[in-house]
Amino acid sequence: MILRGSLAIWRRDMLVLRRSILSELVAVVAYPLTIYLAFGIGMKGYIGLVDGVPYALFIAPGLITMTAVNAAYNESVWSLWFHRRVQFTIESYRVTPISVSEIVIAKILSGFSHGLIKGLVVGLVIFAITPFRFPSENLVAYLAFLVPGSALFSCAGVICGTVMDKPETIGKVEAVFVMPLIFMSGLFFPLSSYPAAVIPWVRALPTTALFEGARQALVAGDLPYAFLGQVMVTALLVFIAAVWIFRWKLSE
Repeated sequence: MILRGSLAIWRRDMLVLRRSILSELVAVVAYPLTIYLAFGIGMKGYIGLVDGVPYALFIAPGLITMTAVNAAYNESVWSLWFHRRVQFTIESYRVTPISVSEIVIAKILSGFSHGLIKGLVVGLVIFAITPFRFPSENLVAYLAFLVPGSALFSCAGVICGTVMDKPETIGKVEAVFVMPLIFMSGLFFPLSSYPAAVIPWVRALPTTALFEGARQALVAGDLPYAFLGQVMVTALLVFIAAVWIFRWKLSE
């Protein structure tokens, strides 16, 4: 009963996705697949083993995770901005018995659903063109990272979609902050490549905990609790911030 409003908003977002699912998947697959072809295949003759595995297999889990969390972020930020600034759907929510927390939870659910679907499609494409495989039981450990990781990026998207009024500003934030944080987190290279003095700072990033933990979970079936705890705590803090900022913005 408490989350009825969240489920209603989530179902609405899923209906919107269903209408444009083909174009959405084509667009979302093109970017990570281009990166994989350029680096995983194009550079494999120049890069040997990385952490004991071929380079093409080293970057595969990161590309799947990147697709999922990017989809979660983009769904939340653009959906919320569009509903607030163009369709004014948020205004209609305010006259219904739907709380601020339920709206934010709905956007988290929508973001995770988008991320799961699009990450799965990218994963299937990578499986089709590479020998990358993993035991099916590793998916449980991987989802333990992907769920809070997608929630973290969804909440970040809610914050950006709430406080930013211009679409070009949203694009700049993604280019200047979101993507650099992802690339710095060991997506294309091991953390040992950093200078020793920089590694502790990089490990402190929640994106590093997400990508490193998800890679270990998917490839080796490990569940590094330190990384998992870091991702979950950060997701909780960003959720609290998203609810507070969204409530504050609606009260203006």
